[in-house]
Amino acid sequence: MRPTIARVALPVPLDKQFDYLIPNHFFPVIGGRVSVPFGPKTLIGIVTELTNHSDFKQSQLKSLKQVLDTQPVWSDSLYQLLKWCSQFYQYPLGDTLANAMPSALRKGKPADFSTLVEWQLTAQGKDQLMVGFGRAVKQERAMRALEYGAVSHQQLLDQEISGTVLKALQEKGWVESIERKPVIQAWADPVEADVEKPKLNQEQAVAIATVNSAQGFGCYLLEGVTGSGKTEVYLNLIKPILEQGKQALVLVPEIGLTPQTINRFRQRFNVPVEVIHSGLNETERLNAWLCARDKAAGIVIGTRSALLTPFADLGIIIVDEEHDSSYKQQDSLRYHARDVAVMRANKEQIPILLGSATPALETLHNALTGKYHHLLLSQRAGNAKPTTNKALDVKGLYLESGLSAPLIAEMRKHLTAGNQVMLFLNRRGFSPALMCHECGWIAECKRCDAYYTFHQYNNEIRCHHCGSQQPVIHQCQGCGSTNLVTVGVGTEQLEGQLKTLFPDYKAIRIDRDSTRRKGSLESALTAIRKGEYKILIGTQMLAKGHHFPDVTLVALLDVDGSLYSSDFRASERLAQLFIQVAGRAGRASKPGEVILQTHHPEHSLLQALLNQSYRHFAQAALQERKVAMLPPYTYLTLFKAEANSSEVVEDFLRQVRYTLEAHPLFDGGCQVLGPTPAPLAKKAGKFRWQLLLQTQTRPMMQRLLASAKPAIELLPNSKKVRWSLDIEPQDLS
Repeated sequence: MRPTIARVALPVPLDKQFDYLIPNHFFPVIGGRVSVPFGPKTLIGIVTELTNHSDFKQSQLKSLKQVLDTQPVWSDSLYQLLKWCSQFYQYPLGDTLANAMPSALRKGKPADFSTLVEWQLTAQGKDQLMVGFGRAVKQERAMRALEYGAVSHQQLLDQEISGTVLKALQEKGWVESIERKPVIQAWADPVEADVEKPKLNQEQAVAIATVNSAQGFGCYLLEGVTGSGKTEVYLNLIKPILEQGKQALVLVPEIGLTPQTINRFRQRFNVPVEVIHSGLNETERLNAWLCARDKAAGIVIGTRSALLTPFADLGIIIVDEEHDSSYKQQDSLRYHARDVAVMRANKEQIPILLGSATPALETLHNALTGKYHHLLLSQRAGNAKPTTNKALDVKGLYLESGLSAPLIAEMRKHLTAGNQVMLFLNRRGFSPALMCHECGWIAECKRCDAYYTFHQYNNEIRCHHCGSQQPVIHQCQGCGSTNLVTVGVGTEQLEGQLKTLFPDYKAIRIDRDSTRRKGSLESALTAIRKGEYKILIGTQMLAKGHHFPDVTLVALLDVDGSLYSSDFRASERLAQLFIQVAGRAGRASKPGEVILQTHHPEHSLLQALLNQSYRHFAQAALQERKVAMLPPYTYLTLFKAEANSSEVVEDFLRQVRYTLEAHPLFDGGCQVLGPTPAPLAKKAGKFRWQLLLQTQTRPMMQRLLASAKPAIELLPNSKKVRWSLDIEPQDLS
């Protein structure tokens, strides 16, 4: 009997699906998109079931408006993974499925390749290249970008070549625009290009052989010191996968890391490499998604969201820098890409490799207990030598914009030798606070419990939490004095000070402010590698994965705040940061030096990092976590709530606590902590409170939450506050 009712998951914040009548001429498929009426709106949803039964009378049901797909959007294994995500992370199925689709599909556009606009040189334009362009620098840049073939309009914009310049060149007859649809072609044979490859050491060869010899699912932790050649292992693992006609997915933590990674993969393999990240426009994103689904792409490299891309025949997943906090989504579907990647590999029955010099303690615990296979790379690749690490005690020393005299002298020594120096300060802006010298008043954001950061370049003060900004204040709002001083040091101030101290050496600052424009980070990294800049200043963006052979000195300027943080993960993050930053020094044959400025050189964590290894620190930290019953030995769920009234939020979370504690499944293995104000108690005008549920096992946590959540949704204050669940949170702020 033909089904008459379609059950549809819609992108609405409700844990339920909706029934719609199927008109006679419609043939929806499970996992395919349909458009449906929902109140006054039309929404795009996913069909989850075809049936003849509904809890409502047929006369009450509305009909489907349109069937958009003749085949499911995802393969069955990926669809099952998304349903698992919805259940595990306690997030509505409709919203979960919508999160996994490119925005073009969410809007109801066809799941088909879109036309891209490309630019290419005309015959006249090729002749003009020989003649030259005089002082028309922008036009020359555009022409040189097209010298080796057609380039998409978006890629040219990414290189800061404007549409105005292209139009001017088109009017001269030197360039022309063409419209092109991606074409699926067979991969070249052989799949590996004829390029010079580094010789593998024994540890690399063992790691590759271990993964290649296994059948089906297996999770492998590749723990390799920075500079040990993890990427070379990735490339060697992907080669046999491509030769079998299968595809590879490589996850990287940030867009900033992708340019050099992409280039290395493209040079090595003769197969199409697609990139998926949040910087793509709607059309590019859909085309890349379709290339993976239809096997036009052999390798997909992407950030967190690329994990949910459909593949025709996925053969391996690689998660680079698996410890990185950017793999955890902080809003909507709060999933951890590393954990979901392991589950996806399990469902697809393929190997997954987690690579890191500083594995997350949860991952390391899984490897040490035998849940994951543990692979080690203990030697730096090639001629690279281990760095010399030392702590510089700055107690009592005068600091010039955060720099001590001994550090300045050390920098001078390395710069005079013709090398590059990297300074790490995880605080952007000129100064983290603006204070009155007369009465101590500090400029504070009116919408948050936070101070304004002073940005001298724009002559404004900004809140880094809610994004509000205003022109710089010149008069104290407490006593009226005009004697306002900056407190603390940011990367902007450090950059200015270095120009004064080292006028003969060019400095470059890399942080979120200086790399806002598309393509600016890539061009900055290229300039650094060419040696145009000798002093590099940066935040965490500069700490990860970059290869700068001429950097021989790395200094961390201010890490003391992490030593005494209330967040139990702070010491782990500091240890990871130290090892990652230190890994930027001495990557070629030149010896590297790492200096850590601190007021507490005797601190046990710093001593362990300076004199021993990350593994030594991690084992001590795991022992502490075990005694304190913290993850990975227990499992946390964070309830967050916010509203215009602090009392309403606190009252709601108290009701949540009572609901949990009164539940039949709540036993001695469960504990509720709070409610307490969030570390940032007010943000963007909202008062924020939180509650922590701790359980002994994951199944216990899941059963308790799934059973208690409907009761929580019925609480009197649940509609008066905005609340959310964060399963296994990485950030308790």
